[in-house]
Amino acid sequence: MIKKHPSKLTFFFAIFGSVLIFFIVWPLLRTITSSSPTLLWETLLDDDVRNSILLTFLSSAIATSIAFILGLPLAYLLARVEFRGRALVEAIIDIPIVVPHSAAGIALLMVFGRRSILGKLFSLVGISFVSAMPGIIIAMLFVSLSFFVNSARDGFKAVNPRLEGVARTLGSTPWEVFWQISFPLAWRGILSGIVMMWARGLSEFGAVVILAYHPMIAPVLIYERFESFGLNYARPVATLIILISLFVFITLRLVGRRNHA
Repeated sequence: MIKKHPSKLTFFFAIFGSVLIFFIVWPLLRTITSSSPTLLWETLLDDDVRNSILLTFLSSAIATSIAFILGLPLAYLLARVEFRGRALVEAIIDIPIVVPHSAAGIALLMVFGRRSILGKLFSLVGISFVSAMPGIIIAMLFVSLSFFVNSARDGFKAVNPRLEGVARTLGSTPWEVFWQISFPLAWRGILSGIVMMWARGLSEFGAVVILAYHPMIAPVLIYERFESFGLNYARPVATLIILISLFVFITLRLVGRRNHA
């Protein structure tokens, strides 16, 4: 229940919360206002910048699609089925959150590198993960899949199991129950997971830079320009990427809320 008349405790908490909000907003505003519209337009016309942004958005979208296909069934099982080792599976899903992403990149390189068994097998069909787009995708997938699976699991948990049971007694198959009842009712959690995973993929750096420094995604491009040319050269690129990311993220949030209003 939302309090209409805030107490002193609420006011006190609001002060502390405002400090945290300021901590997030001020650096973003400071960066956004540091470059003129003309400079941002010139940066956008840079082929390297445009290509890196497109590569970043596309790679994160593909990684999210893979997580949707493979993670949705897992999320449903974790929400509905009691089985031995479920706590272990949930812990494994959360591991990418706590592992340093540079370490995750090394781990992925050990498995998907050119000299690894999987690397050699994939190379037979023309797929390479080192210094290639597939490497970017698996790096984004590894570090952000937890967001999708956990959110989708919570979405399924919020669906009353009795609704599924009633549908089964009326003759619906488990597959029909899933797509006609469970999935639509859990869609808000699933959509939230999609947005959060995709957004997290956009910001990935550590794992990607180990597997695929080239072609450069946006975070790697910012780092490369900062290291090579300094703050003034990297700042407009960072500003442009922050603006685009915020626009897309806010748009997806608004669309999601409108669909469930």
